[in-house]
Amino acid sequence: MAETDVLVIGGGPGGMSAALAAARTGAETMLVERYGCFGGVITQSMIGTLAWYRSNACTVDAGGIGVEFEQRAKAMGASLSIFLYEVVDTEVFKFIADQMIQAAGIIPVLHCMTVDVIMEGSTIKGVVTESKSGRQAILAKRVIDATGDADIAYRAGVPCLMDPKNKLEEVSVNFGCSGVDIDKFLNYTLSKPSSIADWGEDSGEKESGEFSTFLLEPFKKAREAGEIPDTSTRVQSYWGNFTDAGEVTSLNAIHMPDIDPTDVRDLTKAEIEGRQYVMWAVEALKKYTPGFEKARLRTMGASLGVRESRKIEGAYNITEDDVLHQAKFDDSIGIFPEFLDGNHIAVMPSTGRYFQVPYGIILPQKVENLLVAGRCVAGDKVSHAATRQMMCCTVTGQGAGVAAAVSLKDNVPCSRVNIAEVQKVLKKQGVRIA
Repeated sequence: MAETDVLVIGGGPGGMSAALAAARTGAETMLVERYGCFGGVITQSMIGTLAWYRSNACTVDAGGIGVEFEQRAKAMGASLSIFLYEVVDTEVFKFIADQMIQAAGIIPVLHCMTVDVIMEGSTIKGVVTESKSGRQAILAKRVIDATGDADIAYRAGVPCLMDPKNKLEEVSVNFGCSGVDIDKFLNYTLSKPSSIADWGEDSGEKESGEFSTFLLEPFKKAREAGEIPDTSTRVQSYWGNFTDAGEVTSLNAIHMPDIDPTDVRDLTKAEIEGRQYVMWAVEALKKYTPGFEKARLRTMGASLGVRESRKIEGAYNITEDDVLHQAKFDDSIGIFPEFLDGNHIAVMPSTGRYFQVPYGIILPQKVENLLVAGRCVAGDKVSHAATRQMMCCTVTGQGAGVAAAVSLKDNVPCSRVNIAEVQKVLKKQGVRIA
């Protein structure tokens, strides 16, 4: 199909950031996405809250492309300001993503699955794709795996880790509703304030007392009434964004355990069961939630929201101690606030604490000229609760894109890239390194 300098597989927040960073550093860049739009979990799973943790003025962010996503949406009137963050309009973001990619001169490829890798010894040389155009190859000098599931790294022979599915974080089907009396709903929400600590009722989360749009009561009543089955699937919602047209556009309510995101049968099961639970959840909202009496289903996510699957083993594997004790690294490619959400931990970054993100976690073992961005970077279970977050995915993505381009300019493999030069370029692109 093509030859390019930098090939990015996966167009979510990490992949978009990688492609934009590489192109802005001067590399010819191609971005390949399996769906019909870029944006990943933002557009496919309808999650517009890239930085919902930013509710306190003390929060320290990395800056860079992740914040640019918010700023672009705000400039178009396609976001809602809550506290210190923007809730991005996930439909308009499809267009925003197109604009950013085209402006950077990136070659976009949509509706294209990557099914195999092309190797020369231990060096990746490209990938094999399947699409309406048939089976084709894309050759590249540098490849960035932003698939979320480490698909490219795994096929290339990179050592990867994945827990049994009963130990993985849950997957979700998100949905939105129209016909909502917004004032009535907001008054109800404010009369029953919830916090991050409330998540613990079913999931075992710990900390903190920060305000949250967490909604449990209507689903609990429906379950007690036998209107939602009493199964291991959790139905409890974090809701985001509302409009003057009476829409609550994102309800992250359906949380299904025991799903292997790398198994097509499990994915099929979760999509179908998730949609059934959405229908039950909408009825519960109508019956038990003030403001939702005349509501109706507006949208369902086009794809499951996946929180955890494979992770690579990297040159460095970031740890619980690192993310909870302000770790510093000589090879920092950015920072991320001390924000963890997942694997039974919820910590909000209200104190100004943060950790540095090392280059080593995006550099896989055993395969050369391959970098990894997004939630499949190297680390343990607790650190994953931080590195899987969308804003952290943009940090690892932007770092990967710049590192790939700099290694090409200097004609050295990714494992020997000049980190000082990478950091210099990242700073020019608005990233905070230390």
